[in-house]
Amino acid sequence: MTHSQLEEVLGADMREVTRQLYQDHLRLRELTEQRIEQVVDAAGRERTRIERGRRRILSTVFGKVTVGRIAYRGDAVPDLHPADAALNLPAGMHSHGLAKQVAIEASRGSFAEAVERVNTLTGAGIGPRQAGELTVAAAADIDDFYAALAPEPCTDATLLVMSADGKGVVIRPEALREATARAAAAKGGNKLHKRLSAGEKNGRKRMATLGTVYDAEPAVRTADDIIADPDTGEQDTTRRSKGPRARSKWLTGSVNDTCSQVITAVFDQAEHRDPDHRRTWVALVDGAPHQIDLINEQAAARDVQVHIVIDIIHVLEYLWSAAHALHPGGSKDIEAWVARTARTILAGDALTAAETITTAATDAGIAPGQNKSIDDAVAYLTNKADYLRYDTALAAGWPIATGIIEGACRHLVKDRLDITGARWGLAGAEAVLKLRALRTNGDFDTYWAWHEQQEYTRNHQARYRNTLILTA
Repeated sequence: MTHSQLEEVLGADMREVTRQLYQDHLRLRELTEQRIEQVVDAAGRERTRIERGRRRILSTVFGKVTVGRIAYRGDAVPDLHPADAALNLPAGMHSHGLAKQVAIEASRGSFAEAVERVNTLTGAGIGPRQAGELTVAAAADIDDFYAALAPEPCTDATLLVMSADGKGVVIRPEALREATARAAAAKGGNKLHKRLSAGEKNGRKRMATLGTVYDAEPAVRTADDIIADPDTGEQDTTRRSKGPRARSKWLTGSVNDTCSQVITAVFDQAEHRDPDHRRTWVALVDGAPHQIDLINEQAAARDVQVHIVIDIIHVLEYLWSAAHALHPGGSKDIEAWVARTARTILAGDALTAAETITTAATDAGIAPGQNKSIDDAVAYLTNKADYLRYDTALAAGWPIATGIIEGACRHLVKDRLDITGARWGLAGAEAVLKLRALRTNGDFDTYWAWHEQQEYTRNHQARYRNTLILTA
């Protein structure tokens, strides 16, 4: 054999040796299992008869094994197996260790890749449908886990920052929201066989909403730390003060829940961290009116002051569009013009910046209504002026960019749920999104231990009146 052939043979043989050791251990437990004098279920019904050698198949990370144990039987009642509780066996055939591997791999890449990877490592022989079911089951306790997780201690001076954003996910027709399905049906009446009809592309997605909460120490800055003054020529970025650094990041996401429900969950997490509202709450948004309204509603309902700040990057995009409309293509004045206007906004003078754009358009012979980029920039700066108080934000040390939630949208949604050819069912998309958020938070191992405890409670402890027998 070559060395690579030898590796393959030894790898398969060692997995079989380990599987046999696993099987032998289970057989030894079966042979030494002692009968329990009294087995009573949660409803008080006693099992008076036993049957030894009752077997079930367990698919593990080493291969399939057989679990033999005593079955406790009664009249017109389901059998009980206390030894299953001692082993914390799953409700189905696949072990918790195998389910853990599937959850990790399915949250990384496609189900086909997850199946190939898991089967290569374990020889379990699971299929895509089984992988999907295990993934959904693996994510079942994530919401409850975060509700029970104790927050890290912070001082009253630590900022409490929250943000939310959304991205569309291609969903199978039966999983679309009712309004989207109606819109797609109305537009796609003349269905084509070889390609999507008019309206079908826009009507095949469901919005995945993401939310984040994190802690950050204030970092005071000035406009010079964000954008250098083009008139001074100062370009040394090493002398600029850094912005607040995020820590204890918490991410959540949902395809099933609405934007309102996700923002409610974000506020729940924020209140979990600061129940007495003693810290400064900052909400970073992209300027969507619906999102701002939801944040204001939650803040009013909870009687907490939330400082809403629009992402500076979104503002700069409007300025660049207006700059290209005001200057001829390739003009070297564009960068300087954007920098000057942006610095005006950073100084808290969004309305002055809007007037500057209007005046420049008039000087260029562009009347209101003639250029959409200019009209949109002026309207945005005018309508959002209350949320563009960057002078206050920088002086107080608040963040002014939504990079964390933007990056989360790319990592959690686009890099997995938006892969080529993916069409999701609601349960699968929800589970994968939550698992990716969980792993991004760095909580997967802690969650999995907690999840196995919840499985124990559901599958075993809840069946018995006397929990002491579960040590059988």
